[in-house]
Amino acid sequence: MIGRLRGVLVLKQAPYLTLDVNGVGYELEATMTTFYSLPPVGETCTIHTHLIVRDDAHLLYGFASEGERAMFRRLIKVNGIGAKLALTILSGMPVEIFSRCVMDSDAAALTRLPGVGKKTAERLIVEMRDRLQGLDEALPASAAPVARPGIVETPDPVRDAVSALTALGYKPQEASRMVRAIEPEGMDSEAIIRSALQAMVKA
Repeated sequence: MIGRLRGVLVLKQAPYLTLDVNGVGYELEATMTTFYSLPPVGETCTIHTHLIVRDDAHLLYGFASEGERAMFRRLIKVNGIGAKLALTILSGMPVEIFSRCVMDSDAAALTRLPGVGKKTAERLIVEMRDRLQGLDEALPASAAPVARPGIVETPDPVRDAVSALTALGYKPQEASRMVRAIEPEGMDSEAIIRSALQAMVKA
């Protein structure tokens, strides 16, 4: 099991990133919360990881904190919740808000996330409630990525934001509408994605 990686960030294209660890490039898929805390390309960071081995692939998922990874591991134990949907849930809602929705039985808020229908939301509430007990106490302090001076990339913020939202499960037309709705001019891609997701949760 690969539990943590520390290396140079060589690719950052939400929700995917590549970390160069002593000359070996590790490809990861990460939550948007993790992307918000990543340094620019060329800098060093530490990522907590979870490895899923399938017959056709070894998939590595990255998280900025151990708390988020712990929540991911609990989510994929829920019947019908795979790694992709778990990543989408944690990208659309911070761990604290998701926990509150579960404890408050707020199915309506959960169904605003792509891929989460009424039955899935109800299943999350029932099956996650017990799994959330003692989660905070069981976790060590989180470790956000640590950076050093490096190269700054200049992406197309709107294009990258739409691409990231599409990768998270939103339809291309819906992703474009979400981005246009928050008037993204002058914002970087991470700010656009964050604002678009927050607007969806509050809708």
